[in-house]
Amino acid sequence: MSLRKSKLDLLVRVRYSNPLPAPPCPPKLLDVPTNPLRYAQPAFINAITNDTPLPMIVDAECGMPLDLGRWECLWEEDGDDASLNPDPDNLPSLDPKDRFLLGDPSASATPYTNGSIPTISGTSTPLPPHVPWLRKTEYLSREGVQRTPSSQESKQLLQPIDVSHEAQLRTIEAGFVACTSLDLTTLSHPNKTGVTAVESYEVLPDADIWANAYDLFRFSERPGERPVDTQDPRLDCAILRPMESDGDHFLAYYLTREDADALEFKEERLAPKRGEENRATAFHFVRDYETVKIEQEVPNEFLLVLDNGDTGERGPGAYYKNIERKMTLKKKRMNQSDTYADKWQVVHISHVAMSSEEIEERNEALAEVVDPLYLFSRDAEGEVDADGEVDVGGIEMGAEGGGEGDGGIMAEIF
Repeated sequence: MSLRKSKLDLLVRVRYSNPLPAPPCPPKLLDVPTNPLRYAQPAFINAITNDTPLPMIVDAECGMPLDLGRWECLWEEDGDDASLNPDPDNLPSLDPKDRFLLGDPSASATPYTNGSIPTISGTSTPLPPHVPWLRKTEYLSREGVQRTPSSQESKQLLQPIDVSHEAQLRTIEAGFVACTSLDLTTLSHPNKTGVTAVESYEVLPDADIWANAYDLFRFSERPGERPVDTQDPRLDCAILRPMESDGDHFLAYYLTREDADALEFKEERLAPKRGEENRATAFHFVRDYETVKIEQEVPNEFLLVLDNGDTGERGPGAYYKNIERKMTLKKKRMNQSDTYADKWQVVHISHVAMSSEEIEERNEALAEVVDPLYLFSRDAEGEVDADGEVDVGGIEMGAEGGGEGDGGIMAEIF
């Protein structure tokens, strides 16, 4: 039967010295010119002092002698052992300096200092519980936290919650009243004292860009070949093209050669020409980037635009758009042995009119914030099974609409 040894069996490792043996041949006497004054420096004998072992004379009592001759009861058969075993009912008086040794350290929140009894003043943090030796420190902080639920929290959990239809209506109406009667002077900055709100905006979805999907890319270094202190207007219109080489996926980064080309490209993107095709802009390959971290869900970061309503196209408000993904990129090391499937050195991009399929897809995504009946239309859509039948409202009917009664599907919904 084999025994499995634990890694914690050996607690102390004994280190043995391994001095080098003396050289087999006598040293050669070489005439090396040197300054005799350096031998008079105190630092010259540091190496000799470090190699010289210090004699440690330790007796059998390890420096703490115990004189057993003071107690006669240990040597005599009928000796009085009251000095070693005192009467529990008649204990000897304890020295005031040693009284703190009888206290419980875990019962006090203040540690003992220099043999003095601590004094409790103000609020204190409880000491962590006693833990055995060689315990991992990562578990100490969890055990040290004492969760003492307050009475107020227990009362809040026990309070009944009214979920009736009338109570829900009252809660909704109270929310509108709180918004209309909001006093901006009562809103203070969470970090800066004395700073209050001066204006409020309604938080609304940005219908202008809601149909677009936005990803957030973070570079380890500033892309491009220009220094950090130089302004580069080409960076906000760069091109990222997915690439693959031997099963490795990365992104190819493209920029325009001149600033004027980037500025003209951004102007055409904001105001595309109707009825004619725009001029193509050339984007040149810069380098490859590989992804370090990809976050598929970004619930707490948004694109926020504060609009005062000066243009007149929409009212004032804080318009937001969610971020689909967040990626961290770093420069990919160039390898001559990499084989690219289709690597482009120059990409020509121009703005063209959207096709009917793209317009329909955009309208479907935009209906989420534009169509007031979007949720009702989504709830009204049934699931079509493999036989081409739709289940709406618990009544099964054919995909062509031939259901029970008159009116087909619409009659059953409305």
